[in-house]
Amino acid sequence: MANYRLGIDLGGTKIEAVLLDDGIELLRKRIDTPVGDYPATLQAIASLVELAEAEAGRQLAVGIGTPGALSPRTGLMRNSNSVCLNGQNLLDDLQRLLGRRVRIANDANCFALSEAMDGAGAGHDMVFGVIIGTGTGGGLVFRRQLISGPHAIAGEWGHNPMPWRREFDVERDCYCGKRGCIETFLSGPGMAANAAALGLPGKTSRDIVSLAEQGDALAQRMLDHYVDQMARALALVINIIDPDVIVLGGGMSNIESIYPQLPARLAEYVFSDYVDTPVVAARYGDASGVRGAAWLW
Repeated sequence: MANYRLGIDLGGTKIEAVLLDDGIELLRKRIDTPVGDYPATLQAIASLVELAEAEAGRQLAVGIGTPGALSPRTGLMRNSNSVCLNGQNLLDDLQRLLGRRVRIANDANCFALSEAMDGAGAGHDMVFGVIIGTGTGGGLVFRRQLISGPHAIAGEWGHNPMPWRREFDVERDCYCGKRGCIETFLSGPGMAANAAALGLPGKTSRDIVSLAEQGDALAQRMLDHYVDQMARALALVINIIDPDVIVLGGGMSNIESIYPQLPARLAEYVFSDYVDTPVVAARYGDASGVRGAAWLW
């Protein structure tokens, strides 16, 4: 009998479903998110479940990855950049609509779980997964079990201060209400803002990387700053949980030059006489979030 798993990635602009059978993808479907319309979002999810069940020929357990997370205290959604979800009882509403139990996890946690199960972190005990794009997120998996913690914030490294501050770290406010968070440096907009403050204005992170690859000296210096910031932020994680592997995803993880440079930089900051922690790119890229949602069951 097939071992079906259905995952749904609830994003701000798209909702994606994937049907897996022992990790093998059988179906993938993407639809637009009804922006700002919570009832329509619920119905859109239900339509994807119906489609997948028609393919599977039976009722399926449903795992959902979301921006933000459920509050363990109230059960309501919080911290979602899809603001129509915030304050909603998404879990209960979906269970009532679908007529079954549903599991929900933050999208970064789903990414980490996907890569730990059969991705770039497979075979390792402790996997720390990082999404670096328009924001930052993280998730922690130990022996193929997602660790969320009593506040459901395990892995939220992006909302800690950038450690071992350097003269080229330009501090700015973070949307979370704090100042100088790791996210304000390592996200795509963070890299661009840091570069703009240091003499390279009006450029996106993609522009900066492209210019650096073309030999532009100032862009190369900005990219070097970024790698150093990445090393400090990840060294903080290594010093606390000492993961077996760190897997990077999101748009900023596609900067190929950071991977050969990170080992030496990590050694400058990790509290050890050597650093063997591999930092690798995700196996499944943008598909990891929805695959991780399926692995919630």
